[in-house]
Amino acid sequence: MSSSVTREAGNEPAQPDAGAPTGAVASPAVTAGRRRGLPVRAALAALAGVLLYLSFPPRPLWWLAPLALALLAGCLHGRRARAGFGLGFLAGLGYLLPLLVWTGEEVGPVPWLALAAVEALFIALTGLGIALVSRLPAWPLFAAAVWVAGEGLRARAPFGGFPWGKLAFGQADGVFTPLAALGGTPLLSFAVALCGFGLCAALRTAGRHPRRAAAAVAALTVVAPIGAGLAARPVVSGAAEDGTVVAAVIQGNVPRLGLDFNSQRRQVLDNHVKRTVELAEDVKAGRVPEPDFVVWPENSSDLDPYSEPDAYAVIDKAVKTIGVPVAIGAVVAPETGPLRNTMILWDPVKGPTATYDKRKIQPFGERIPMRSFVRLFSSDVDRVRRDFGPGKDPGVFDMAGSGVGMVTCFEAAFDDAVRSTVRDGAQVIAVPSNNATFGRTQMTYQQLAMDRVRAVEHSRTVLVPVTSGVSAVIRPDGTVAQQTKMFTADALVAEIPLRSGRTPATVLGPLPEYALLAVAAGGFALVLARRMRARRTWSGAGAATS
Repeated sequence: MSSSVTREAGNEPAQPDAGAPTGAVASPAVTAGRRRGLPVRAALAALAGVLLYLSFPPRPLWWLAPLALALLAGCLHGRRARAGFGLGFLAGLGYLLPLLVWTGEEVGPVPWLALAAVEALFIALTGLGIALVSRLPAWPLFAAAVWVAGEGLRARAPFGGFPWGKLAFGQADGVFTPLAALGGTPLLSFAVALCGFGLCAALRTAGRHPRRAAAAVAALTVVAPIGAGLAARPVVSGAAEDGTVVAAVIQGNVPRLGLDFNSQRRQVLDNHVKRTVELAEDVKAGRVPEPDFVVWPENSSDLDPYSEPDAYAVIDKAVKTIGVPVAIGAVVAPETGPLRNTMILWDPVKGPTATYDKRKIQPFGERIPMRSFVRLFSSDVDRVRRDFGPGKDPGVFDMAGSGVGMVTCFEAAFDDAVRSTVRDGAQVIAVPSNNATFGRTQMTYQQLAMDRVRAVEHSRTVLVPVTSGVSAVIRPDGTVAQQTKMFTADALVAEIPLRSGRTPATVLGPLPEYALLAVAAGGFALVLARRMRARRTWSGAGAATS
């Protein structure tokens, strides 16, 4: 076999599925060497996943993410597709098992393990794709695009997707974060992945007397995303464009931790009423400025105020006492059909007016797909006796002349949910949430970091009222202006800028992601073309010797 057939990019022996035709077999010595190295690669892949988890809040270790991906790339480079799948799965478990442990906080380990395993399969597919493109010239570019493609798939399937754990959401304090304002979370994830894979390429070429072109490409894939993040900083602005307003968020707290908070619905409502009345007293005494509007958390009233006169009365009293519009998080129970997770705009004079129904309904939390099947593994599915149904349209409330966009809890993980709200006229983003079922886990800090990235992405103040914490006021540059402690009744009052301008990310929408998907597809096309060319070469060589 000629050397042009047996060697690929990087001057390394080709694996059979990297270019050689089906049926080509490595020598016994090479095969034995691979087998001896497999346990080490498996351990390193799992370690890469753990390091990626450690890069997420509440730890400010965002810089671990590129290092983790460099380690993972070292495990995947030049491997067969099935090895890439297996190593990717191990990395996914190392990453997602600790990241998502909060999902089993009150329902036991089965849902947590099932979710982590299913989501790790997407990392496995990503690992397969990275292994395939890892022999191409400038492979870090293609590999980073493949990573974004994997995140895009995970954000859409199954059951509407689960974007939690995108690389971008661990970068709220990172040097790459301003890129979110240019191309959204896909570009931010791409920059982190490109830096990590570029670092791997640079280390691989460092001791091999590489060609200058290869060394330059490797160095560029490390330096370019860092430089782009620094260069994008001027795009991130917190200046007021439409004046300022004073906003307040209420954290009423819950009587007890865990799923039982649902059986304490009246107490939870009373807590938020009480804290709002106390805020009104503080305003009257001059201890805090008078807010122009107030936002309550998701599930602050699990009693339907439209059908429960007593709930209506106490909410109306609280709103009249504070004297400004209040957004109320309520569970609305129509006589027929699914429940609605609804934000209600409550006016001190007119009462309840506009509403927003949550559009991204959490599977296995707010609705139970395949209920009879899932019940075989956990009886906790019957805690959700009646599924919630999704709303259709973005919700932007006119609150004292300000456009306040509602993005309810889980929705903040979805690019389109936040973007459509800003495009619909939101000058401020509110993310009312309920984390009480997850206790004191890291979930609330992961979500807060996600909200910080969204603030930068769309250059909007983000208000985060949570039933039990951490509630926060986030500036348009992603910094936290104020925040509460967990499981403490509190109120945050802050003067915030109103902004109506659109960032490039808001304008471009999904186009940056589509462009990166095209790059990934181009990489796979090149791999396919190489294989076809190699097969033709092998066929020609065989015919010549026959």
